[in-house]
Amino acid sequence: MPSIFPFTAIVGQDRMKMALILNAISPQIGGVLIRGERGTAKSTAARAMAALLPDIDVFIDSPFNDDPNAPDTWSDWAKERRGHGQELKVSKRRIRFVDLPVSATEDRVVGTLDIEKAIKKGERHFEPGVLAAANRGLLYVDEVNLLDDHVVDLLLDSAAMGINVVEREGISFAHPARFIFVGTMNPEEGDLRPQLLDRFALCVDIQSISDSAARMEILERTLKFERNPEQFYREWQPKETELAEKITQARQTLPRVVYNRRDLYTIAELMAEMKVDGHRGDIVILRTALAHAAFNNREKITLADILMAAELALPHRLKRQPFQDTAAQFQALEDRLKQVREEATEKAEQQATSSEAQNTVEEKKTILRR
Repeated sequence: MPSIFPFTAIVGQDRMKMALILNAISPQIGGVLIRGERGTAKSTAARAMAALLPDIDVFIDSPFNDDPNAPDTWSDWAKERRGHGQELKVSKRRIRFVDLPVSATEDRVVGTLDIEKAIKKGERHFEPGVLAAANRGLLYVDEVNLLDDHVVDLLLDSAAMGINVVEREGISFAHPARFIFVGTMNPEEGDLRPQLLDRFALCVDIQSISDSAARMEILERTLKFERNPEQFYREWQPKETELAEKITQARQTLPRVVYNRRDLYTIAELMAEMKVDGHRGDIVILRTALAHAAFNNREKITLADILMAAELALPHRLKRQPFQDTAAQFQALEDRLKQVREEATEKAEQQATSSEAQNTVEEKKTILRR
């Protein structure tokens, strides 16, 4: 992809890159909101991430990118054709990067049903929208805070449910809508309503890099890319391939990653301590921790996974102060997590000791009865 700046060539912004990688591993996480001023590589990172993702199997003629290997997720289009005995040819396709304009309307997003054709000819005709094109791909919305609130709500609903259902005059059409949702915004141009902000699974606040050496590196890489994109891409291709393979491997590892009750207690205690409303944050942290463990080729989550997940899931959910990107605050969060983990371990040991004591009593009773 010579025309796209390589993901691994982006200088700094590690937390933003990690949030994108984890969503690529597990789209079920629910998307990421990237907040920052102009010129901080927000859109560059989103486009570069889409280029890293592997090719997927699709039905050649399907406008919904149906997965031939998952019949339970097929659109009504695929089900109807298979039901009529039609052959559905399969092919490989690059994962799509779909850019949604701020001016998009509801019909443009979800698609439309042709009621006139349904009434006159008895045919169900559906005109696909953006959600159809984005299925199994990456949906990007720049300046998401300027998008109509109702449209944002529709996007977040689809990202969470994984399906888009359009109903008109008693006629309905459904198709899968599973995608990596990436929204970017400049806080100086207004913020999202709190209700919508909480619907984004992860949130990253980024700023311009102040280190002079890093800024010089950004200049050099940008100029090299502009002068000869193909040569620049070839230079970075080994790292791009390495990361792409790591993401693919993590996707395969993810279903095997496990957690225990102590992990759940750690997350629940942390969220209660931070006075976070609702339970969406708890679920997001668990899903993100599972993806982070898979990315590091582990089949069990650790405190480090939970800490990373908390750093990405809490910035837009904390009540009292915005989550400032400082080492001191994250160190405080890590200390609190360690404390919660120690409390969970101590509680588990007490329960185990109590259980062993109970078993000993039962054994003595059995001996006496003999």
